[in-house]
Amino acid sequence: MKLTPSLTTIVTMLSLASASQAANVGSPFYGDAPDEHHPWAVHDPNRPQPPVITPGTPSTQDQPGKPPSDAVVLFDGGDLSKWEADNDKNEPTKWVVRNGAMECVPGSGYIRTKDKFGDIQLHVEWAAPTKVEGESQGRGNSGVFLMGMLEIQVLDNYNNPTYSDGTAGAAYGIMPPFVNALRPPGQFQSYDIIFRRPIYKDGVALDPGYVTVIENGVVVQDHTMLEGPGGHMGRSKIGPFPEVGPLKFQDHGNPVRYRNVWIRPLPKRAVEGATDGYLSTQATDAKRHEIAAMIRQDAEKLKSAANTVPYMLRLAESCVYEADETVLNQLKDLGTAYVDNLKQLPADKLAARKDEVRHIRDVCNYLVRFKVIEADSEVERDLKQIIADNNWDKKNR
Repeated sequence: MKLTPSLTTIVTMLSLASASQAANVGSPFYGDAPDEHHPWAVHDPNRPQPPVITPGTPSTQDQPGKPPSDAVVLFDGGDLSKWEADNDKNEPTKWVVRNGAMECVPGSGYIRTKDKFGDIQLHVEWAAPTKVEGESQGRGNSGVFLMGMLEIQVLDNYNNPTYSDGTAGAAYGIMPPFVNALRPPGQFQSYDIIFRRPIYKDGVALDPGYVTVIENGVVVQDHTMLEGPGGHMGRSKIGPFPEVGPLKFQDHGNPVRYRNVWIRPLPKRAVEGATDGYLSTQATDAKRHEIAAMIRQDAEKLKSAANTVPYMLRLAESCVYEADETVLNQLKDLGTAYVDNLKQLPADKLAARKDEVRHIRDVCNYLVRFKVIEADSEVERDLKQIIADNNWDKKNR
């Protein structure tokens, strides 16, 4: 993880006309500082950049789209090598691949992935038979089982009403979809599902788990809390899920087809050890300590007898995350030496340092504002006096 701007970046930042201009290129003394639940500052330049991926492309009825570059492709129309029969023997499935889609062979049983997954973003496209047969739950019935437990209903509900918590897009037996957004039978429907499993510790729910379902581009489940895995006729009970489980598709006696199946594993949540977002005070303290240590280690690379400013600023930055007494004393000595040097400069050379001096004054203001250092220190007073004596804060007219 790269936490620091380069020396060139810091020097460039100091040469800008004001602290507000410096903020545009990522000043570490800009947004609100870390607090008891957030290890990062607001607009923190040390915060890791999101990984860059290539997005996928949308599907048409004739052609499945492409998944994003970081997706785990489970079925791309080729073979069923990542799937098996849902039994204790790990047997090959009897489902078949036909015209780029996997198709349920009625009576063959569920199909499941060989690999197991936890929290995921899932994309899947399915199509009920073009020939309409049956009604209610007997027409184009299947199901997407997340972790092999929670069923998101697959059903031909195009002009085919049934009980609402068993409609296509329902968290089966738990929550009906908001709307019925299905296309006619024979056409491919798309589900985009975000699944977060329940997380328990010592029998206590830290996060009950949620599911979001987008059906053909329409939100039909919005962060629906999991009330157990759901099921037929009986109400399931809220409780823990395993850490991982297979993805399953149901054999309900209808030749439903699936294509373009891929997942993206989702990052951990704060309750399970993530180090970003709204954290516990203990987790925040640990992460702030880690960030401060990394910045201080990086600061050692900036030591220079000729110019101590980048080193001093980097050390000051580390104290925003963790105010170490030894480092604060070191900063005091560096600041005193810096001011003493300024006082010895001839007027022309001092004027050339104007932007740098004002920036360091603003850094002091930031550190005071967030109680990293005490107000009205000798260094702070001297910097303000130098700026006032030279009218450096006076606006040009």
